[in-house]
Amino acid sequence: MLSNMRWKSFLIAALTGCAIWSLFPHGTDPKTGEPVNPINLGLDLRGGMHVVLQVDTSSLEPSAKKGARERALEIIRKRVDEFGVSEPVIVPEGEDRIVVQLPGITDKDRARKLIGKTALLEFKLVSTDQDQIKNAMEGNPPPGYELAYMPTEGGIQSYKVPILVKTKAELSGAYLADAQPDFGSAFNEPQISITFNNEGAKIFALVTERYVGRQLAILLDNDVLMAPVIKTVIPNGRGVITGNFTVEEVKDTALLLRAGALPAPVKFIEDRTISAALGKDSIRQGIYASLAGLVFVAIFMVVYYHVGGLIANVALLLNMIILMGAMAWFKFTLTLPGIAGIILTIGMAVDANVLIFERMREEQALGKKIRTVIENGYDRAFLAIFDSNLTTLLSGVILFVFGTGAVKGYAVTLSIGIATSMFTALVVTRNIFDYLSLSKHFHKLTMMKVIGVPKIDFIGKGVIAISLSLIIMVIGAVAFVHQGSKNFGIDFTGGSLIEMRFKQPVQIDAVRKALEEVNLGTSTIQQSGDSDVIIKTVANVEDQIKGQIEKKFAGNAFEVLKTEDVGPAIGRDLKRKAVIALILSLIGIMVYLWFRFDVSYGVGALLSLLHDVLIAMAFLALTGRELSLAVIAALLTIIGYSVNDTIVIFDRVRENLKYMRKTDLKNVFNVSLNQTLSRTILTSMTVLFVVLCLYLFGGQVINDFAFTLLIGTIAGSYSTVFIASPLVLWWRGNQKL
Repeated sequence: MLSNMRWKSFLIAALTGCAIWSLFPHGTDPKTGEPVNPINLGLDLRGGMHVVLQVDTSSLEPSAKKGARERALEIIRKRVDEFGVSEPVIVPEGEDRIVVQLPGITDKDRARKLIGKTALLEFKLVSTDQDQIKNAMEGNPPPGYELAYMPTEGGIQSYKVPILVKTKAELSGAYLADAQPDFGSAFNEPQISITFNNEGAKIFALVTERYVGRQLAILLDNDVLMAPVIKTVIPNGRGVITGNFTVEEVKDTALLLRAGALPAPVKFIEDRTISAALGKDSIRQGIYASLAGLVFVAIFMVVYYHVGGLIANVALLLNMIILMGAMAWFKFTLTLPGIAGIILTIGMAVDANVLIFERMREEQALGKKIRTVIENGYDRAFLAIFDSNLTTLLSGVILFVFGTGAVKGYAVTLSIGIATSMFTALVVTRNIFDYLSLSKHFHKLTMMKVIGVPKIDFIGKGVIAISLSLIIMVIGAVAFVHQGSKNFGIDFTGGSLIEMRFKQPVQIDAVRKALEEVNLGTSTIQQSGDSDVIIKTVANVEDQIKGQIEKKFAGNAFEVLKTEDVGPAIGRDLKRKAVIALILSLIGIMVYLWFRFDVSYGVGALLSLLHDVLIAMAFLALTGRELSLAVIAALLTIIGYSVNDTIVIFDRVRENLKYMRKTDLKNVFNVSLNQTLSRTILTSMTVLFVVLCLYLFGGQVINDFAFTLLIGTIAGSYSTVFIASPLVLWWRGNQKL
């Protein structure tokens, strides 16, 4: 036992040490000289690079011009996602422009190349006829041929050798299935391994068979990368691209090829640095509110569970350190949706400890010794903790794999947080209790007991509860339909981008405060330089904004540099991916519960989750709040919290089914609900502490986010008792056991 405890202690110390080391700045920014922030922050928390691109469709056929900007936008989004920039903002502006905002980018030149390079890959046959090459260099190329150039050494900017290639490509990058950085086997030089799809492989095989002995040039944006001689047929659709590449060039070129070529060249119209979308005051308010909530939770745990609460607080602190250390180690980007995942992690970490302590209370009430109380407490709580956390983790992984944008940011912190909370709850606290149990003076756990085990007929009140929920949902649906497009913020609908320049430097938080009186919904207000302000808001409010600014900044003249229509941040492709990710995660939850319990439990949990989301959306509509990316993150958090709560009750039902064989299923559910009621109330209270602090003190910018979490937390606690369990019972029928 002691050997086991020592190994656990070493593991805990090692992980904590690595996490703390990761959280210290390593190196300085070469441009500013300031320490590098160990955690990447998103646009809403830090700011970043603001680029405006113009799509040049002048060389395209009329049929190809239609939708070219939208295709370019999606390809740029793929490139940015591949580059590793989390939570970018990529929206259409005007008729032919794209606004790209990248959080925390330091290498702007590299980012510009990745965003703006056309990346058209072509395979063209080479003519080695010297007379034709000479004529082509004099401006008279033979019909069907053109000159291209290949660098001799040292990259694309070096001296270039002219090569005569066919105008028509034999094969293009449109047929690529994959492109990966690689190293040559002979001299370990960087190269790009390419793989064609089935159709491309067939074409490549035909070309290499037909033209054995001839040179085949590989061009990227009309520059020849290499021009090897075809020595044999290549039937498998695989090849390599070599050249005088650096490792970074190989990585970036492979990324561009995977994402695909832009349908038309793009020009850089603007390139600047912008401030955080939330503003310093809002970020500060959010941090203080979150810390206040955590302090409340910590105090409550100590007051209610005494020594156990103190141990839980140590585990919670380590959980946060390891979580943030992992974020820093893997270079993940933290944004407001990510903070939503952290809030859920805190709730689940506290929930696990409450489950263990309440199990210990039951064991202690039977008069067992402290060593047995600890062992049985953890053993009996393990399945509930494992199932609830694994279900939420499954949902997080699916959202990460299939989601994008805010959905992926939420999934990252949630997935890491689930892993760290399980570790701290099951390993850290257990190890501390094991050491305490070795002391002769530690023979009993003292705890408060405000709520006992009542005898409430929860199942009997299921019809009333579901009827009440249906009434709220119907009223909410009517309000939602009545408000129409007003339900959706600019993340969904698009709006206007207004750029202002003040004569004197201005504080962004002062501008934000001045515009609070004008109801701009979920607007984004950012600063570029000391005097320029960018406002992304609903359409047709420029006059209101100008009037308010003139009133509040009477001594500081300003001019409107431009006003442009911008499209939604959540485009059709993004919506489709988000919806697919959400549906798959819900199906995953249901299938897992089907596997672990029964199909009725999966259906009951799924309908309960839908209930929570619809209740939250009903209150959003009734209070005139808009759906935004932040609200979507809050709704995802509600799903994660609610399923965790529901599974704990289902687990107690499964356990009681073994011992209550002489009664009916309704009685088993009622007994289980009453036994877990104190735990449901306690965990709901701890989560509500944090969420309520965010709502009351977090500031206007995150108010909708906090409000959604607040309603969802209440709805989740309500549905897990009054909705999920009755639905399972009605599905199965109240059979005798």
